[in-house]
Amino acid sequence: MLPVYSVVVPAYNEQEVITESYNRLTKVMKSIGETYELLFVNDGSKDNTANIIAGFCQNDESVRLINFTRNFGHMAAISAGMENARGQAIFIIDADLQDPPEIFPEMAEKWKEGYHVVYGKRTKRKGESFFKKLTAKVFYRFLRSMTSVDLPSDTGEFRLIDRKVCDAVNKLPEKNRYIRGLVSWVGFKQTPVEYVREERFAGTTKYPFRKMMAFAMDAITSFSHKPLKLATTLGMIISIASFLYILLVLYQHFFTDLNIAGWASTIAAILLTQGIVLMILGLMGEYIGRIYSELQNRPTYIIQEIIEKEEK
Repeated sequence: MLPVYSVVVPAYNEQEVITESYNRLTKVMKSIGETYELLFVNDGSKDNTANIIAGFCQNDESVRLINFTRNFGHMAAISAGMENARGQAIFIIDADLQDPPEIFPEMAEKWKEGYHVVYGKRTKRKGESFFKKLTAKVFYRFLRSMTSVDLPSDTGEFRLIDRKVCDAVNKLPEKNRYIRGLVSWVGFKQTPVEYVREERFAGTTKYPFRKMMAFAMDAITSFSHKPLKLATTLGMIISIASFLYILLVLYQHFFTDLNIAGWASTIAAILLTQGIVLMILGLMGEYIGRIYSELQNRPTYIIQEIIEKEEK
């Protein structure tokens, strides 16, 4: 019999916290009182994460483990979980316990009321630096301004999605997947549930600044071509300003006795325009890189094995 709920849990090097994650998830799901499965996706962990989860599978028939052949990334792990989930409603939660599984029952109630997507909305972020909070706030608002898709602010992948939503997202062909954006793009009836994001229970963050920047660029290029339009507009503004400056220089040369200041302003203008040109070329490269990646048509991930308790 297929479960009512699936819980997709991507995990990468989470041996310090994975047992606590399993215990809390099991307790919460049992409290809901309906059939469920815990679907852990081991994203190429180099520590003992896979072995610990495999132990859960031996003793608990509600647990399944997907092992990747290597680390394919957070979005790939969530995609694998969604494509292999069997429930009518799918919870998505990271293994680090910053997002509390204890609000699953509230999400489930919203789903039973008829909502197809119930996403967690952070009212407070504990244990994070002022810089990370500020950049996250700026990023979410900038992303919303750059796309026509209604992307909720202060949210992550922590959510419940209905089977219809899961199937719709699974059918989308992109290889570079920004899950929360795709879930918003497909539509359906959506509502938030507010919560306080806690500090990590144990271990270290898997999203350092470098990965956060790559993630932000991936999100923007996935759902908006406005940066290219802005680049065109900026180029036109600089061209017009340069033309007007040339007219000013010619006027000063032929109709006034002013000495034309030369090198400092010229070098400054060259450096400014060249910097902008290089920035625009880099932006274009990001989009071209995405096109190249999609044309290669390689799979988003490769599964090495799926482990679950054998039925007697």
